[in-house]
Amino acid sequence: MANKSLLHRDVGAISLMMTGIGSIIGSGWLFGAAKAARLAGPDAVYAWIIGAVVILIIALSYAELGAMFPESGGMVRFGLYTHGSLVGALAAWAAWISVVSVIPVEAFASVQYMASWPWSWAQPWAPSLFHNGTVSGTGLAIGAVLVIIYFLLNFWSVNFFAKTNTAITTFKLIIPAFTGLSLIAAGFHHENFSVGIHGGAHSTDLAAVLTAVATSGIVFSFNGFQSPVNLAGESKNPGRDVPIGVIGSILICACIYILLQIAFLGSVSPADIVNGWSGINFSSPYAQLALAVNLNFLALLLYVDAFISPSGTGTTYTASSSRMLWGMEKNGTLWKIFGQVHPKYGIPRPAMWLNLAVAFLFFFWFQGWDTGADVTSVACVISYLMGPVAVVVLRRIAPEIKRPLTVPGLQWLGAAAFMLGTLVLYWARWPLTGKVIGVMMAGAVLWFYFEAQGGWHDFKRQMKAAWWLVLYLPTIALLSWGGSSQFGGQNFIPFGWDLGVVALVGLGFYWWGIRSGWKTVHLEAAMAETIH
Repeated sequence: MANKSLLHRDVGAISLMMTGIGSIIGSGWLFGAAKAARLAGPDAVYAWIIGAVVILIIALSYAELGAMFPESGGMVRFGLYTHGSLVGALAAWAAWISVVSVIPVEAFASVQYMASWPWSWAQPWAPSLFHNGTVSGTGLAIGAVLVIIYFLLNFWSVNFFAKTNTAITTFKLIIPAFTGLSLIAAGFHHENFSVGIHGGAHSTDLAAVLTAVATSGIVFSFNGFQSPVNLAGESKNPGRDVPIGVIGSILICACIYILLQIAFLGSVSPADIVNGWSGINFSSPYAQLALAVNLNFLALLLYVDAFISPSGTGTTYTASSSRMLWGMEKNGTLWKIFGQVHPKYGIPRPAMWLNLAVAFLFFFWFQGWDTGADVTSVACVISYLMGPVAVVVLRRIAPEIKRPLTVPGLQWLGAAAFMLGTLVLYWARWPLTGKVIGVMMAGAVLWFYFEAQGGWHDFKRQMKAAWWLVLYLPTIALLSWGGSSQFGGQNFIPFGWDLGVVALVGLGFYWWGIRSGWKTVHLEAAMAETIH
């Protein structure tokens, strides 16, 4: 409780929504449209719409949870409340990985844009920063400096963070919208929308559209809706501010992303897609398109924004991920030092230092925006799945909790959210799905370590409540491996049938998860804090 009192409640509704927007509009808008076009062609627009709808349905659960339990790092606490420590550890691990992994991805985005600077003075060194989809040693060093800057912007005060983020986000909102409208006005090729993914006449490829939702950076781009939830403990009025922050940021950003995708598809020169959309290759998509139509001023703004947008998101995620570690320590699945909060600034500084170290480790795994966005997208979806289950369980086991926000039809929305999240995992394609699920299962190792230290308290009850999630992850990996070839599988389940099977399996695990929930001692403690 002592640490809780040190966290400052000085973030208002607009700042919280701007935090969400600042997290969502990062590097995704700079690269997502180009990658979605390579995968789905003109139907990339539908991929963004599908992605926005999926994320919004999932986010409604977290809006109610965040308003109900306004805690810093709340995303890592909800599973603990409804299913106990093992589920809490797995859900918290997934949520933390999905956020901390974004930090180096944002730095990679700035370095990649820097590598295509058109000015003559940059030509001797800029192209060497990024080539063949990989950031060079020099690029890694520059990216590391950017991550340190994100760290320093959060080191003293969340109030300072909120103020700087609002200014940065205002700029980030203006530039993408201005870019989309400017490119459309400069020259829009309607005929591009009739060109197929691999050339010839366009026809819809459903598998390609669904894969684009999962791996082109669409889910990755919307991941920032978590930030208002994780900063709810520092909100002035959580019941009002959290729903505004979560829902408002998704809707605003969805409109901007769809505009940008339409602008990209219509602005590419028809000569560049003679052989289809799959062959387009832009290292800095919008800036190169702007230069091609002589919008030099816009290109300059885009190169500047290639630092500001990713840096704003990197700064926001640095704040969110430290609150997650703080919450994990409260869960009992992390060492005590990471729950320490600076007495003056109200910042969990030891947690920030750990995140900085982990961000550097991810540099050596990703080494480029595409790889990082793919991995982070799958991690994001896994982290989302606890919310729809937890919020419905709470309706059953703790109806007396004050709910500043009550989402209508939540039980069915929760089922839809879990089913859609499961489908997105499958759409990400084998072997990516299997690799990331393997990393997620590592969270169980931490739980067993700390459980052994504590004497295996209530072990059977914890396992009984956790079997649905423990078995869910390898089951989805197995379905991904054995599914249709359109999603990278062995084609044991033909395309079309595989989507139905995965959806039904997802619904089965959802109802199992609902039945497994119980009023844990952690929930009772949280309820007591809420009442008082």
